[in-house]
Amino acid sequence: MTWEERVSNVSRQGFTPRQAAFLVHVMLHAGVCVGRQYSAFAGIAYGQVVSDFFGSLVKRGYASPHRCGSPRWRVFHVHHKGLYRAIGEPDNRHRKPTAVARAVERLMVLDAVFADRPLTWLGTERDKRSYFTLTHRVPSHDLPALTFRADDAETVRYFPEKLPIGLDPDGRTHVFVFLLVRDLPVDFRNFLERYAELLRALPAWTVRLVVPAHKSSAIPVFEAAFHEHVASPLRPAIVEELRWYFGARRRRPADAKDQFDQAVRAFAAPRFQALYRAWLERGDSVLEATQSTTLADAVARGAGRLETYVLPYQYTHLLPLVGTA
Repeated sequence: MTWEERVSNVSRQGFTPRQAAFLVHVMLHAGVCVGRQYSAFAGIAYGQVVSDFFGSLVKRGYASPHRCGSPRWRVFHVHHKGLYRAIGEPDNRHRKPTAVARAVERLMVLDAVFADRPLTWLGTERDKRSYFTLTHRVPSHDLPALTFRADDAETVRYFPEKLPIGLDPDGRTHVFVFLLVRDLPVDFRNFLERYAELLRALPAWTVRLVVPAHKSSAIPVFEAAFHEHVASPLRPAIVEELRWYFGARRRRPADAKDQFDQAVRAFAAPRFQALYRAWLERGDSVLEATQSTTLADAVARGAGRLETYVLPYQYTHLLPLVGTA
């Protein structure tokens, strides 16, 4: 379903095109929103018009208000199945109630989307998978994914971080959002490993760190992790040592204890821990890819880059909750 079709379908529920466009953004990327976001999106002062819009959403059963941290701060959860059905997402996870910490993180993501309106933003797993497999002919096995296994079943979830991906009007550049909510880049390293094959398949890309102001001191650590993972290919000899170590780490051999202990010390750095998690998920192809210079070359010529966007809004009354979801 196209963006225009989604807005048109929501408009038929009794909303103006501007209101419908706002609601489509909310449903695709967050499921929750606050009044100031609609005020900024519509380019109007925060006043009676904004209050009437949200009052109507609540009265008609399209959204529910929730006090969040402060008696003056209300988050609106858009959950009506008819609205989600109108955008082709009747079972979207954003319809479900969520913890306060997760709701605040989703508000940050929505702020980041609204901050770059010229981009076309992909929000759902279906939209992302269709775009990359059909437009760029990326094989499904090269898309970021997590596999969940049960006794007799296997489920693959593509783009498991559920973060928006922006498409630049130039048709070449792709913006991959990562929300920085923790001081150490453990999740960020996993993100880079998971997306590496997709990035290699694209002509130009940007990883955009979205940073709440109170976490800005962590930016240099994340920048270092980016350059280590993306712009520093490993030598073949190192890869072979890693191959042995990862195999030994998984099976815990009784012999070669000294060699194993030495490898534990040699590969204790965070980069190798992230590689091990990726190797457990996807096998030796992860190690082979670390020798590729494709991403490093893209960074060197400016076709691949890391940028940061520090959110201009304050979430100070919810600081203890952010990053705990």
